[in-house]
Amino acid sequence: MPLREGLVAMWVEFLMVAAGLVILIFAGDALVKGAVNLALRLGIPALVVSLTVVAFGTSAPELLVSVQAMLDGVPGLALGNVVGSNTANVLLVLGIPALIATMHTGNCDVRRDYLAMMAATLLFIALCFTGTLHWWHGLILLAALATTLVVTFRSSRSEDVEVEGVEPGLPGIRLAIYLILGLVGLPLGANLLVSGATEIARTFGVSETVIGLTLVAIGTSLPELATTVMAAIRRHADVALGNVIGSNLFNLLAIMGIAVLFGPVPIDGTFLTIDLPVMLGASLLLVPVVFFGRNITRIWGMGLTGLYVVYLLVALS
Repeated sequence: MPLREGLVAMWVEFLMVAAGLVILIFAGDALVKGAVNLALRLGIPALVVSLTVVAFGTSAPELLVSVQAMLDGVPGLALGNVVGSNTANVLLVLGIPALIATMHTGNCDVRRDYLAMMAATLLFIALCFTGTLHWWHGLILLAALATTLVVTFRSSRSEDVEVEGVEPGLPGIRLAIYLILGLVGLPLGANLLVSGATEIARTFGVSETVIGLTLVAIGTSLPELATTVMAAIRRHADVALGNVIGSNLFNLLAIMGIAVLFGPVPIDGTFLTIDLPVMLGASLLLVPVVFFGRNITRIWGMGLTGLYVVYLLVALS
């Protein structure tokens, strides 16, 4: 009987995580649509909307998960979510689409964005080596984010920007519904996901950090994976690559910058010796793609996906 009850409890925990992820994905999409159309109606320039409303909106699920984890007293899950997502974004989100079709990234000019991402990565790692992330570390990360947004705005304001989620003539009632669904659904989904993930960690006797690095990180990376797969099929390699780079930048500067304002995040020694170097190494794998015009072929896809499987096995061991 106890065994049966344990199995039922385990399935309930996984269902909570799955339900949380589904709610987060749909609520995040609704929030982006509502916020983008509201901002444009208020006369905010399209470039500003793209750099702020869209960027923050698409990262809202990860942000809510990290904040909820901090409020629930499991900072390791918040940290694992961000670092694990960045690793998954490069190895998995770029690896799996490349298995489907070669991603013609040779003509993509994302050098400026990639350098910004690498600067954010090095800054974050340097702060982690202080031992514990405090509120003032969060202010440093947010200041770096603000600087990046200002530089990007100044260098891109002459460009014609296409904003994601725009629906011309969207009725006011639908706009309100989008906003309500997003604002209600995101915290609900985050609560379910964090609660389920925490219980799974206790059931299997692993740390919340490991669950954040694996289960939660993969789950919160699913929207990026779906977007990248479609971009690869449609031969929009620039969208796929830009999506990953932008997501990694926001994860480090915005999500962790805000999360640590809710409490300190201790950095485990294993994190410094394994997980952070893996995240940095995965980011450096993009150098031949960004600077030397290499396409992400199926061989690359096999290599990236294989490396991620090895990392998962190491993390779970």
